[in-house]
Amino acid sequence: MQVGNGFFAFGADVTGLQTFLPFATMSDWGWKNDSLPAGTTLRTLPPVAHRGPEPHEPRARRLLFVGADGEARNVTEADLSGVRQELDLWTGTLESRFMLDGQAVVVRTYAAQSGGAIGITVESQLVQQGGLGLFLDFPWNDGSQKFEAPFVGEWNMTANHTTELRTGEGLGINVHAQINHTLDAATFVTSVGGGDAFSISRDSPDAHRYTVLPARGQATSFSIAVSYGLSPPASMMTVNDIVAESTQRPTRDELQRRIILSRYLMRVNEAGHTPPQESGLVNNGWYGKFHMEMYFWHSAHWALWNNWDLLNRSNSVYTRYMPTAIERAQVQEGYSTGARWSKMTDPQDALPQGRSTIRVPRPSTRATLEAWRAVVRVTADWMAAFARRNASTGFFDLGPPMYVVSEDTNPNVTRNPAFELAYWRFGLERAQTWVERLGEEVPDAWTDVREHLAPVPVENGLYAVYEGIESDFWTTTAYTNDHPALVGLYGWLPKTANVSIEIANATAEKVWTSWNISNCWGWDFPMLAMSAARNGEMEKAIEWLLHPFFQFDDVGMPVGGVRVPTPYFPGAGALLYAVAMMAAGWDGSTTPAPGFPTDGWKELLPYNQVSTYCLSLTTRERLPRPLRRVLSIAYD
Repeated sequence: MQVGNGFFAFGADVTGLQTFLPFATMSDWGWKNDSLPAGTTLRTLPPVAHRGPEPHEPRARRLLFVGADGEARNVTEADLSGVRQELDLWTGTLESRFMLDGQAVVVRTYAAQSGGAIGITVESQLVQQGGLGLFLDFPWNDGSQKFEAPFVGEWNMTANHTTELRTGEGLGINVHAQINHTLDAATFVTSVGGGDAFSISRDSPDAHRYTVLPARGQATSFSIAVSYGLSPPASMMTVNDIVAESTQRPTRDELQRRIILSRYLMRVNEAGHTPPQESGLVNNGWYGKFHMEMYFWHSAHWALWNNWDLLNRSNSVYTRYMPTAIERAQVQEGYSTGARWSKMTDPQDALPQGRSTIRVPRPSTRATLEAWRAVVRVTADWMAAFARRNASTGFFDLGPPMYVVSEDTNPNVTRNPAFELAYWRFGLERAQTWVERLGEEVPDAWTDVREHLAPVPVENGLYAVYEGIESDFWTTTAYTNDHPALVGLYGWLPKTANVSIEIANATAEKVWTSWNISNCWGWDFPMLAMSAARNGEMEKAIEWLLHPFFQFDDVGMPVGGVRVPTPYFPGAGALLYAVAMMAAGWDGSTTPAPGFPTDGWKELLPYNQVSTYCLSLTTRERLPRPLRRVLSIAYD
């Protein structure tokens, strides 16, 4: 389980620390850089081989239990009995209980909400008897590949890095010990203090493990704070500060909707100042880097659940990276105008129109329109420049080359893919609306492309993946084995002028029966649910949210499956987005909670007239048990 704040997270095993399993302590600010191999430059490297995992997020350090009874023995899992662990989602408090050497031990773990620190309180007779202590261990980090990195860090490569312990006066307010951990050119500072008195010593000159023991004469409770950063702090929070900050309960009714596991884990892992990687702050499964095209699934739900403060932490990514996107389009690729956002480099991208438009239901102030003006304009400029006029048809084509969202077609022959045509129209329409609200003239190129985009391809009364695809593609596994983007034409996307609702609905029903659902993952299922909801198939929408292939583990982590590493947080973000849409409705819906079945669902309760809602059931039993895990529900 984890505690954290969105830009810092601490993963714990059954002891409330990291005694048996090296779960990660990770942040969105801690990076280790690996220099290029000698004699090479970026131009001489393969395009992905080095830049994928480099730079990468290092695992900060490990915090564990150790026996302090004179034998300096390590505590093993076999030494414990009666293990029980509870995570209070409302306060972010992890409480771990177990028996050790015949004595009860209670560990409470908290995360500060305004920095990279945790607070730990240990209650046991063993503390008073001198029979229990902690240690900190520091690993080497090598940027392991995706599936090789469920845990981050190498513990046996001690010669590759250094640690240095400092104690005494002058370390900062509440700081009693400091460990500087250097990996190549990167140094990270761990500060210890903010609680009860303790002693600290290095176990061996050849290791990076430090033992922390309560001072002699300590009572049955021992508290300590551990803070992580890039430089020595002038002061650090005490355990009491962290507890008070972590456990304060907002008075707004919106808090009720925060009890669900996905809400909690997204708050811990995905509310930082930089868009998150697919695995959040749990491990380094994606080299610490975010995929810009996935930013929507990671973060858009914050807006629909009225957490604008959390969304706005990372929204500046577009303005920060706009210069490189412009350079990519106009200098590197030769387009006459616009900005092309990249996929997975340090500066990365998504279609900003979709995210900026989320802000429109809020009061559309001039400041909001101006804030997104440049980003929307350069994106739409490039979209218009990318589309090419087909001299034979008179329409504007997308591709070739063209990669569809499922990445399973030949880009050199892919022309006018259905989902991308609808998405293109959506983006240009939103861009036009944006500049019109600013009172500015819409560029002719936008209008020309928008009005003359190639028609969405239709085969036998159903939408086709792309224009000219083999007529038997519905029975060809090469095309029905990945993201079912055809259901997004009218589901995730609203109705666009180039899409027929009747054909979109028929296509969605064909996907339900013909797609290899066993190979779907993550956001596929919420997208299927949104399509079903717009089709009026509310029971089907719930089924997609509860599908056996759309799994969350026992602590609420969204399971990646065989296609992607676990956890795969776009699945959790997509679920929260779909639930909000199904509850609050969409343009043209006229009934409360239009995406939920009427049988068993009593009413939709608005809170403070904002876009956050709570669903009330007639009886607790009407909600299937798995759905209780992922929905915020007020029971009668």
